[in-house]
Amino acid sequence: MDTHALLQPTILLAAVLALLPMLAAAFVPEQFRTLPQRLPLWLRIGLPSLLCVPYALTTSAFGILHPLWLAVYALVPALIAWLSDAAASADPEQRGTWRDLLLLAGLGLAVDLRWLEPAWPHGFAAEGKMLLVDAGLYGFLGVRQLKDVGFDLRLRRRDIAIGLREFAYYAPLAIPLGLALHFLRFHAEWPSLAHALVAYLFTFLFIAIPEELFFRGWVQNLLERRIGRTPALIATAVLFGLSHWNKRTTGFNWHYVLLAALAGVFYGRAWRAERRVGASAVTHATVDTVWSLWLR
Repeated sequence: MDTHALLQPTILLAAVLALLPMLAAAFVPEQFRTLPQRLPLWLRIGLPSLLCVPYALTTSAFGILHPLWLAVYALVPALIAWLSDAAASADPEQRGTWRDLLLLAGLGLAVDLRWLEPAWPHGFAAEGKMLLVDAGLYGFLGVRQLKDVGFDLRLRRRDIAIGLREFAYYAPLAIPLGLALHFLRFHAEWPSLAHALVAYLFTFLFIAIPEELFFRGWVQNLLERRIGRTPALIATAVLFGLSHWNKRTTGFNWHYVLLAALAGVFYGRAWRAERRVGASAVTHATVDTVWSLWLR
């Protein structure tokens, strides 16, 4: 990634606009949830089309703005809002409908199979993923009014304690297993404390938060209402593991799937302890940071 490009005013503005909906949902959740309900239907459905603006700003700066991708980033968020509104009307008990399944499958596959990455300049695909998170938040929280998601990043000491507790339960199982499978290897050189802190914060914000929101706040949350707590925990962990099938390989990486599924059990336990995405994100970020800095 060109570091000079990051300092362009349009690039910085696009990044702020892409992060703003997620930060609003995380730090002023009550206002975020109530805003769409105060809008007329046409505006409630059409408002998230503005998520095309960060795409337009970023790609214009690189001279690769494409009308088709612009239409995708305008229409897909509106489609998510429309399906969320229909789901809210058809399923007031919030047990989940085919519309929820369609939305979750679409969002998950779009990220896992990198459908939208060709729209972005090299190194900026994460911004595209963030726009999908924004669209999902608006749909599920603002329009669908899905309960018990727990997307509140005003972290409490108990969130951190629960998150670190589940990491402490996971590590003694995963590290010996990973070493035995030759999936994990101890690094000869360890990073500085400053490097580790930066890596942790980046992982927490851009990897752990989006994935925990999706798998625990949305998938596990809805599955619990259908099949119960423990089956939902296991099913979500398996889905989480399978979402890593193509990571670090061109084939099926079963080592990664196995360890990710095992991690998913503990991430799910952290979330359901008090239904807080922040708690499971602490577990997730700690696992990923320890793995990437000391064991990969």
